[in-house]
Amino acid sequence: MEIIKGKCTDISSEGKGVVKVGSHIYFVDGLFVGEEAELQVQYQRSGVYFAKVKNLIKKSPVRIQPKCKICTSCGGCQYQQIDYKAQLEYKTNRVKNAIKRIAKVDVKVNDCLGAEHPYNYRNKIQVPFSKDRNGKVIYGFYKENSHIIMPVKECAIENKKAAPILWDIKLLLEKHKISTYNEDTGKGILRYVLIRTSYHFDELMVVLVTSTMNFPGQRNFIDELIKLHPEITTVVENVNSRRTNVILGEKEKILYGKGYIQDKICDLTFNISASSFFQVNPEQVEVLYKTALNLLNEDKNQVVLDAYAGVGTIGLIASNKAKHVYSVELNKFASRNAVENAKRNNISNISFACDDAGKYISSFEGDLDVVIMDPPRKGSDEVFLDTLINKKVPQIIYVSCDPETLARDISYLSKYYDVKYVQPVDMFPMTCHVETVACLRLKER
Repeated sequence: MEIIKGKCTDISSEGKGVVKVGSHIYFVDGLFVGEEAELQVQYQRSGVYFAKVKNLIKKSPVRIQPKCKICTSCGGCQYQQIDYKAQLEYKTNRVKNAIKRIAKVDVKVNDCLGAEHPYNYRNKIQVPFSKDRNGKVIYGFYKENSHIIMPVKECAIENKKAAPILWDIKLLLEKHKISTYNEDTGKGILRYVLIRTSYHFDELMVVLVTSTMNFPGQRNFIDELIKLHPEITTVVENVNSRRTNVILGEKEKILYGKGYIQDKICDLTFNISASSFFQVNPEQVEVLYKTALNLLNEDKNQVVLDAYAGVGTIGLIASNKAKHVYSVELNKFASRNAVENAKRNNISNISFACDDAGKYISSFEGDLDVVIMDPPRKGSDEVFLDTLINKKVPQIIYVSCDPETLARDISYLSKYYDVKYVQPVDMFPMTCHVETVACLRLKER
C-alpha cells in the first residue's frame, strides 16, 4: 500500500483528520489538527482517500494517552486521544462551521457545555456475539466499516456494571453450548446482548437478541446469570430472525422481572423498555433538556407539540410550563411507555399519538405556540418543516444530534424564521458526536 506524508489541517464531521496532499484529500482516524504523520493509504471511496497513521512525526500538544488501546481501530471513540478541553473546542467549531457553511445565518454559537464525568457514562451498551477462528465465543464492537468483531472486555465509556455481565454471558454460552449467530450462514442463536442500567435506581436490564424464540437451555442459562449477577432486575428476549444490520426485532418476551427499568430525568420517573429510545448519558441529558426547556415562556399558557417524542421525556418535563402538550412518536413500544410515564408521574395535561411526526402535524387542528422537535440523526423532512411554516408556529425549539442536518433544516426554515439561540451540549464525550439546542422564532411580517 502507498505511503505518503501529510499534515492534518481539519477534522471531518465523522471525527477523522483531514489531510491534503496535492489534489487529493485523505481522511485519517486518530490524527488531529497540526499533527504530521506518515500515512498508509487504505482505500478510495467517492473520490476521497482513507488512510491510517503508520508513523506519527509531530504530535499535537493536546494529545493524551487513551484509556482504550483499540479506540482508533474500533471507531467508537474518535477523540479519546485528545484532552477533554480540546474535544469541546472541536465540537463547538463543528457546530459553528455547519451553521455558517450550510445554514448561512448570522447567529452566535455558544461554547459547548461539557460533562463533569466524561468516562463510563453510557447507560446503554449493545454488543454483537460471534465465534473466532478457533470456535471460541467472542464479543465486542465491529471494526469501522466492517463486520469484523474486535473483542473488547471493557469499554471506557460504558457503565462499569456492564463488563462483568458480558464476560459471564460469554462463559455461560460456552458452558451451555448455546450457539452464536453467523451472519454469513444465517445460523446460530445469540446475535447481540444489550444492557441498560438505571442511574437513579438499582435496576439493570439485559436484552438477549436471538434469531429464534425459546432457545435450548434458556431457563438454566437465565437462572445461572441471575445467580451470578443479582443486580440484574429484568431479562428480555428480543427475536430478530431477519438477515439485517438492524439490531432489534419486533417480537419480545420477558424472561425475568417486569420487562423494563426505571430512571429519572428532572425529577420525573420514566419506564424504559428494551427498544425504547432513552438518552444514554444520564447526567448530561438533564443539562440538554434544561437548556431546551429554559427557552419556554413561564406563563404556563402555551400549547406545545413534542415531536419525535421517544418515551415522552421532553414533553412530560415541559408539561409544568405548558397549558397542554401533544406528544407524537412512531415507535409503538416507546409510545406505550410514554403513556405509562404520564400516569406514573400524575401528569394529565398531555396527549399521546403513535404516528409519524410529519403526518400528525399535517392533520393537527388548532394552534400551536411551540414545537419541540428532537428528530433522529437524519434530521426532519420537508413535509414536517413545511407544515411548521404553513401553520406559522411562533417558536421552534430544535434538539439535534447532528449539526449538519440541523443546519440544513435551519436553512430551509430561515426564510420564515430567525435563529435566536444555538447551544452545543456534549452528550457523548470521547466521540465526535455533539447535541445542539437551537431556538427559532417566526419572523414578523
